[in-house]
Amino acid sequence: MKSPCVAKCKNNAGICSGCLRTMTEISHWIAYSEQQQLTIMAEIKAIKATHQCPQCQQPAQCDIQAGKSTCWCFDIEPRQTLTDSANTCLCRQCLSLMPTL
Repeated sequence: MKSPCVAKCKNNAGICSGCLRTMTEISHWIAYSEQQQLTIMAEIKAIKATHQCPQCQQPAQCDIQAGKSTCWCFDIEPRQTLTDSANTCLCRQCLSLMPTL
């Protein structure tokens, strides 16, 4: 799979403002198998959403809710979120817009 870069790159405290991949996902992209790359892109697009983002109401992906032991958001700097519930994750787009702690 080709890089999903959209040429709007900016490292926004660990997440790219353009493609919404984490810096870890970007730096390891070439080493990932095509299936891993497709999975990452499906998660970014929330194709298999685990919930709705409490801020924008769009589909969102939380790896913990999907049964994994860690989540993609562990690879970015902590953000100040506006959600009342610590158990409800924001989508990548909304989380990327939140200020870091």
